[in-house]
Order: sequence, then structure tokens, then C-alpha cells
Amino acid sequence: MKNLFFVFLTFLSIHLCAQQKTAFQTSSPWIPEIDVRSDMAIVYGVNDRKGSTFEQRVQSWKDKGYSIAFMTGIAWGQYYDYFLGEWDGHNHLGVGQVTQKGDTIFHGKNMPYVVPVQSFIDYMKTAVVKRVIDAGINTIFLEEPEFWARAGYSAPFKEEWQKFYGFPWRPQDASPENTYLSSKLKYHLYYDAISQVSSYAKQYAAGKGRSVKIYIATHSLVNYSSWQIVSPEASLASLPGIDGYIAQVWTGTSREPTYFDGQKKERVFENAYLEYGSMLSMTAPTGRKVYFLTDPIEDWPRDWADYKKNYQATFTAKILYPSIDNYEVMPWPERIYTRPYKIAGSDSAVLIPKYYSTQMQVMINVLNDMPLSRNTVSGNNDIGVLMSNSLMFQRFPTHNGYEDPQFSNFYGQTLPLLKRGIPVQTVHMENLGFAATLAKIRVLIMSYSNMKPHSPEVHQQLVAWVRNGGILVYCGKDEDPYQSVMEWWNTKGNSYASPSQHLFKLLDGKYGKGKVYVIKQDPKEVVLQPGGDKAFFETVRRAYEGPSKKLMVKNNFYLERGPYDIISVLDENANAQPYTVKGPVIDLFDPQLPVLTEKTVQPGEQSLLYDLRRAGGGSTPKVLATAARVYGAVVSGRTFAFVAKSPVNTLNSMRVLLPGKPVSVSVSDSNGHAVADLQSSWDEASHTEYLGFSNSPDGIKVLIKY
Repeated sequence: MKNLFFVFLTFLSIHLCAQQKTAFQTSSPWIPEIDVRSDMAIVYGVNDRKGSTFEQRVQSWKDKGYSIAFMTGIAWGQYYDYFLGEWDGHNHLGVGQVTQKGDTIFHGKNMPYVVPVQSFIDYMKTAVVKRVIDAGINTIFLEEPEFWARAGYSAPFKEEWQKFYGFPWRPQDASPENTYLSSKLKYHLYYDAISQVSSYAKQYAAGKGRSVKIYIATHSLVNYSSWQIVSPEASLASLPGIDGYIAQVWTGTSREPTYFDGQKKERVFENAYLEYGSMLSMTAPTGRKVYFLTDPIEDWPRDWADYKKNYQATFTAKILYPSIDNYEVMPWPERIYTRPYKIAGSDSAVLIPKYYSTQMQVMINVLNDMPLSRNTVSGNNDIGVLMSNSLMFQRFPTHNGYEDPQFSNFYGQTLPLLKRGIPVQTVHMENLGFAATLAKIRVLIMSYSNMKPHSPEVHQQLVAWVRNGGILVYCGKDEDPYQSVMEWWNTKGNSYASPSQHLFKLLDGKYGKGKVYVIKQDPKEVVLQPGGDKAFFETVRRAYEGPSKKLMVKNNFYLERGPYDIISVLDENANAQPYTVKGPVIDLFDPQLPVLTEKTVQPGEQSLLYDLRRAGGGSTPKVLATAARVYGAVVSGRTFAFVAKSPVNTLNSMRVLLPGKPVSVSVSDSNGHAVADLQSSWDEASHTEYLGFSNSPDGIKVLIKY
């Protein structure tokens, strides 16, 4: 009977994992240390490894019940057969992205960031995508289509320039216009590469009687603009071959310092919130699916306390978007679970502490459970800031002495609101043609200090929205050197000195049901000076408020999402009061899962709680929180049985709701042997049993009699 029970559980786990709500990416074959128990394993890279082929790596995860996907870089990767001449007899290291100094930008040894020339695109089709589809995989992620802004000096790029523009290459450092043209070409090259590769994948699969889905794994527009990288971003959503995205947001992107109140420092939660928001605004109107990623660690040595703090900040930002319930729970579990991490400022390296892996697994299982919700984050959710892909076009190099330190023209429009507890939205200019894009926006803030409109239709759409009742706040001096680049507003019969002149001419002082406010100040000035945001904020307040509309100023964000309470309390706010949630609640950021009568969250902190009043009643047993995924839960009479699976060498921590105090608790491994390190305690007030024991990917059977 024991063996039959585990056979049944294996079948059930395979069935459950056929869905694709949660995922992780790995270049490793299955090993027990990294059996994360998300729905989907994204196998990274098509290369054969020592001891196993690509197909064997794929099969190792299939055998454990995972839905399988594939991911590979589209701007770089371990394509040594292409780069070193094995594929077609030609060495292709010369396709690397090259800086003004003549240096190739590498991602690793013999692994350049590429100018996506046709030979590289053909290689991606025939040597990568074809093999993946032949292996039976129907979900493909193309990762990080990135062209560095500082690149654009290689011979292949110059050839692509001639073909695209019809005149010889011009060095981007020579003028703002050259920079703009260079960026537009970089943008086009990866748009075309992805268009070709995704079309090939769809057609090749169709020829085999199958269909595939193609996703783009990409940093946010906020991050790429900040880090001076050009990528197709939002435009890819218009490609019929693209089904969605992974929003690659984590501590490494979100800890990029920003200016606010004259201070440059890390603002991880705020940055992450804006990054996830920009990915949502990019995809929501198009109906494309998006996975939100975060990472329990990052690429640079810190320490485990730092990783934990910032993981909580980015994780909280992620789940504050209640219309998203698909998640990449982590990249590279092999580096998280099996590799000691170097501690910054020392020679020591430390494997992930048990308390942190337990907490991390609790949070992963929260994502497996996290429901969609119609609720919204506390505060005014109808203020937007306009963004465009052209934000990436003006970041490098500096021209005419015009600086935008740390991307402050963007943060000058967003942080003054976010820091006052206003859940500001971002709005993608490229999506203005969709009715849903501005449907819920009352006030839209925009500036052409750091971006430019791609077409006159943008202004026609904005004018129509204003006259239908929208309130527009334009912030800028229009003095940056890109105002006069050769574009639609100063060519083909147009002679406007700046694009905003075209916008205001169309408005012609006739605002219909709407209003227009103009702040003659570049947004960067709002955050670069202490107290510089006060006048900006008061203008936004005046624009927003009316007889039945008030702007809610506070120092926190709160969202009720199913049984979960999600809280972030902001620092750098005139209000330094903590936020208190009345219990009983389970503290999910504490690996011991304590039941609290109340939880107090201090400024600069976040919290994730399970509200026991929304647990669904105590008449039916239920696992409420767990650091192992639960399978096959069965209630029979006054017994509750289930199997818990999670990586080996980690500790489970779980809290189980029961109708009454347990009479006995039996915990055994897949061989039927009793687990020696069981911890068990009853909390009468909450009617919950706490259990702790060593995890196993083979499953730990729990039997509770009450």
C-alpha cells in the first residue's frame, strides 16, 4: 500500500505540474538539491554538457513531473560552434558589439554580445530552435535582446547602417542625431532578429503538426534605459510570433541608485515597483502573458542578510500587482542551493543558511498559491506617467553638456508620488492605440526631456483623451539636444522646433472636458535638489483634485489578495509612523511561521502575512503555509494526510489548520522510515499545528490524527 500511495502521488504531481503558473530556469540536469517544485522547469541552453546531452537534461526534468520549457540568450550565449567556425567554417567573433575604443563587449570568454547579422539569425534558427522543437519542447524563451548604447562601431554594424539608412555610417558620438539614428538601428536589428526567429519556430513546429509559444525574457524599460541598453521591448508585443514576456526584475536591477530629495542612494522597493509596473503597462493592453521574476540572491557578492532584505523588497513589489499570477520564482537554483557565495569584503564563502532557504521556499509556495484579485493597492491608482521605448535612445553619450544623472528625468516624475504612498502607474506610449491603455487614468504626466514620440498619431491619441476628460501634466523645458534630431516633427512638411510644439498646436487651447497643466522644468530638477519635488507635487495635486476627488497622501502600500496581506511602508516620508495589521496572522517572512496577534511594519520595511480570518474556516484541515510543496492532501474521518516535496538539504516549516488538537502526528520518508528531526507544536488560539522536518524531493508523508 505504501508503494501504491507514492505511485499515486507521483502521478498526481505530474498532472499538477502540467500547468505553467510558476517556473524556474536552470542549466543543470535534475539533481535532488534543486528540485524546487514549481510547475515548469525552463532548461537553459542547447549545448551538450559533460556527461549529458541537451536531450538528456530535458528528460531528467520531465521524469520528475515538470512541464518543460527552453531558454537561450538572443544577444549572447555559449554558441562556440558559431563564434569559432565549427558551424559553417567561418569564425564569427567579429560580429561582437564594439565600443568607440575598438573594444568588443563580451559576456564571457569567446562569447561576445552580437550584432545580430543574418548568419547569426540563421544559426539561431537551425542550430538552436530546430533542435529544441525536435526535442518535443513547445515553450521557448528568448532572453535579453540587448544592444549596448556605448557600442555601434564594428564593421558589421556599419554595414547594417548602410543597408537600413541608405547612406554611410556616422559615429554616434559626433552628434545627438547620430546617436538617435544609431539607437533606432540597434532597436530595429533585434526586432528583426526576433521576428525572424519566432516566425521560423512557429512555421517549423506547424510543419510537424505542433504549435509553440515564444516568450521574451527581458529587463524592464526602466532598467534598460537606466543601464544604457537598447532593446525592442514593447514593440515585440505587436509581433504575431510573440506570446509574452518574463519581466526580469531582481535585486541587481532594482538596487541601481536613484536621486530623490537631493540624495543618491539605493531605493530597492520603489525601483522594483516601477520596474514591474512598466512591464505590466507594456503587456496588459496587448493581452500578452507576463511572468514576474525575482531572485533570492544577485550576481555580486554581498552577504545573506543583504540578499534576504532586498529579496523581500522586490518580492513584495512583485505581488503588489494583483492582475499578475504567473511567476519565475528564481533563476539558477544550482547557484542558490549548491554554491557557497563569496561574502563582500572578505575571502570567505558561505552556503545558503538553512533559515533563508526555508523562508525562500515558503515564499515560492506562496507564489504557487497566489490568486488573481480584483482588489487594488491602497491609494489613488489613476495617476500615470508616460513612457516610450525612445527612453533608451538618449542615454549615451552626453551631448552639448546635457546630463540626466541616474535617469533622473524619469524618477523626477515618479518618485515624488511613489514616496507619498501614491501607487503611480506607468503608461506605454506605444500602447496608446489600445482603448484600455488610458481607460483608468485620470491624470497623465509626461515629458519630452528624455524621450520622443515615434509618430504624430501619439499626439492625436493624447488630444482625443484630453478632450474626453483626461488631465495632462506636461513637465519640461524642451532644451535637451535631442529635440532637433531629424524626425517626423521637423521633416515631411513639418517644421516644429520640438515635438511638444506639435502636441500643443493640436490642442490649440481647446481641452474639451479635460485640462492641461504645464511645468516649465525638466523632471530631473525635481529630484536632484533637496525639497525640489514640492512644487511639482502640488501641481499634480491641483490637477488631480476636484469636488469628489482627493489625493490620498500616506507612507504605505497595502493590498489584500486572497488570504494574504501585503504591506510596504515607505521611508523618506514626512510620516514616520509604522503600519499595524491586526491578527491573527502568520508572518510568512519569518521561517518559523509564527502566529501573531498583530504585526507592526516599520518605515523602509515590507511584510507578507497570511490572515487566518480569511483561511476558509477551520472545519476542513488545510496547509496554510509551507516550505515544501504539498501533494495529494486527503481528509478521511478525523485524519489528514499529504506528501510534502522540496529540495534535499533544506528544512521544511509549515503551519496546518485543523478542526482540533492533534492526537498524533506521523511523519515518514518515501521508504516508510520515521523522520527523526520532527518538530511539532499546537497553537490553540489559531487552531494551527506547526511542523518542521528535513525536506526530501522524494516526498515526506505526513499523517495527522485529531
